[in-house]
Amino acid sequence: MTIEPSRRGLMLVLSSPSGAGKSTLSRLLLQDETDLALSISVTTRSRRPSEVEGVHYHFIDPARFVTMRDRGELLEWAEVHGNLYGTPRQPVEASLAAGRDVLFDIDWQGTRQVAEAMPDDIVRIFVLPPTMAELRARLERRAEDGADVIGRRLANARNEIRHWEEYEYVIVNEDLQKSLTAARTILRAERQKRCRQPSLTQHVARLLAE
Repeated sequence: MTIEPSRRGLMLVLSSPSGAGKSTLSRLLLQDETDLALSISVTTRSRRPSEVEGVHYHFIDPARFVTMRDRGELLEWAEVHGNLYGTPRQPVEASLAAGRDVLFDIDWQGTRQVAEAMPDDIVRIFVLPPTMAELRARLERRAEDGADVIGRRLANARNEIRHWEEYEYVIVNEDLQKSLTAARTILRAERQKRCRQPSLTQHVARLLAE
């Protein structure tokens, strides 16, 4: 009889400068990994035409965001490009306790807070663009932000990239399929770590007692 050791879920964080590909990688991972669920953040920014409430974000007003933050209902929060973003704490904690993995599509500021709050559960991947010229081209092809917003995102990209060393894993997203394969490999390896499978101690004890 094969015994599948139970395990605690992990938090897989993908961060990158805007346009480097973390959202695309997140979407593809969610399609392939049935045991992985997206953490839906709350944000005060306006909804883009391609976004759906409750699927990409929960779009809320600043007053409600501040209330959630002050009540300790956010696992992390940050101000990015003039807007507030945050992760509701309760759904994440419930998923991890049930052995389900949670995917975070957040920036370095949020990642740092999550790591401080739950250091044993986090796995961090930073996604880099191949060149800054390609990053600009991707933002322009997306055609969802005006020229002023694109300019602001590019200005912030260099500062964001400077935080790459805070992540255990780094992927240079030049080829999407290769980047996806790398992210899958990281996730599957992290799931098998001994520290994420507390029932192994009891399983080994049973083996040695036979």
